[in-house]
Amino acid sequence: MATEELNAIEIEIARNRLSSIAEEVGSALIRTAYSPNIKDRRDCSAGLYAPDGTLISQAEHIPLHLGLMPTMIANAIAEYGAENIREGDVLMTNNPYIGGSHLPDVCVISPLFYDGELIALVATMAHHVDVGGIAPGSMATHATEIFQEGIRIPTMRLFAAGQIQSEVLALLMMNIRTAEKTRGDLIAQVSANRLGLRRIHELVDDWGVDGFHRACDSLLSYSERRTRAAITKLPDGTGTFTDYLEHNGLYAAEIPITATVTVAGDQVTVDLSETADQVDGAVNCSYAVARSCAAYVLKVLADPTLPSNAGLTRPIEVITRPGSLVHAEFPAPVAHGNTQTSQRVVDTIFGAFNEFTEHLVPAASSGSMSIVTIGGIDPKNGTYYSYVETYGGGQGANPDGPGASATHTHMSNTKNTPCEVIEREYPLRVERYEIVRNSGGSGLYRGGEGLRRSLTLTRGKATVVAGTSRVATRPWGLNGGGDGGPARVEARTNGEVRELESMGSLQVGVDGTVTIQTAGGGGYGEPEAGR
Repeated sequence: MATEELNAIEIEIARNRLSSIAEEVGSALIRTAYSPNIKDRRDCSAGLYAPDGTLISQAEHIPLHLGLMPTMIANAIAEYGAENIREGDVLMTNNPYIGGSHLPDVCVISPLFYDGELIALVATMAHHVDVGGIAPGSMATHATEIFQEGIRIPTMRLFAAGQIQSEVLALLMMNIRTAEKTRGDLIAQVSANRLGLRRIHELVDDWGVDGFHRACDSLLSYSERRTRAAITKLPDGTGTFTDYLEHNGLYAAEIPITATVTVAGDQVTVDLSETADQVDGAVNCSYAVARSCAAYVLKVLADPTLPSNAGLTRPIEVITRPGSLVHAEFPAPVAHGNTQTSQRVVDTIFGAFNEFTEHLVPAASSGSMSIVTIGGIDPKNGTYYSYVETYGGGQGANPDGPGASATHTHMSNTKNTPCEVIEREYPLRVERYEIVRNSGGSGLYRGGEGLRRSLTLTRGKATVVAGTSRVATRPWGLNGGGDGGPARVEARTNGEVRELESMGSLQVGVDGTVTIQTAGGGGYGEPEAGR
């Protein structure tokens, strides 16, 4: 492999050409997907990888997906054996214990062979609206083991030498409620990957195999240099901060997440080993999620323009303790490690940085992806449906300005599902969808405001799972800024309105309504008169 690095102009050309391929793969997946969760909400991600899983380039999609996919893909390839991969194969897995997130997030990996040599991988990750388990949508809060959350897919072939493995697909679909949607979304991932393979093949036709490797190596080295240079501009120091989850999925509980952050020269260490043990409920997460959070925070604070590839993470050491909340081990349930715990890990790492920096860290955002799933059998056609959506909230204010309102923050980066799509696709009616006024924390710069959405079932009966956070606590303000307003979950059944815990599930019938209100962001700085 060539070792001479590209010059600055060549690196920029390579960076843009590779990132454009990743973006095109993601766009193709969105355009061809079946479920609103992917085609409207865009709950998916795409990237290009070296044969060993090293990240080369990725699209600007979901920070959580993008940060953990390199770990998952590297482990998947090692588990399957690179020597066993053939041209035309397509691998898939959703195993959280090798670095995945939760079971609905299925990773599809396509190898690129050029003149018989495996030189790259194209991969997409997408959140599927159902993968089985004890609740429609496969996001049960009350699961106590992974087997209750859905079907777990080991690293295996969906396609072998270009031929779909019909029996494998049939086995999967037999265990999934929304088989038509899930099958369509899986094949959309395969098709998007194929487009990426064609584009990389065209690129290698231009550059040659050695030129391709040289470009990838140069790009990673460039990213590492820039990252280390950005870290040196941060003050050296150590800070420790603890924040808490308020619910473990089964019952209210104060669960500490502790981060100790050390900046020394051009290296950052994030130690999460003092975090609580893994819990009985579904808020545990894989160690790859923790790594993803650390990389995200560093990029936000050091330089948001840093290229997102393996060079970005080389100066970061993340320490976790196996068997802890942020390094879950089999058979711990993990469905809400994404939606809840990752957001609190981000808050905690930000808090640790704030201990030894000034006017750098933003106030806390809403603190949850605030997920709602509603599913059952539609009596209109006798088929299963599964509505899945995460809701935005208030963004924390920062030293330079106020937080945005009703937006996805930190590890989430999806869009919303339009009200018209919800009412077309599901037996649901959107009663209200609005910004919660005055829910942002006060300050020199105010925190962003949360949102409120009410959904009513129009026919049949359904299982509702709602999971948010900051109901019992509030997103913290900084430097004299006020805390953000709390979240709320309410249900109206048979004319009776009751307030629910931050995480839970319930059964609703016709005209049953669920309302979720997300938290506002914390404010920043002492308020001035009239602000």
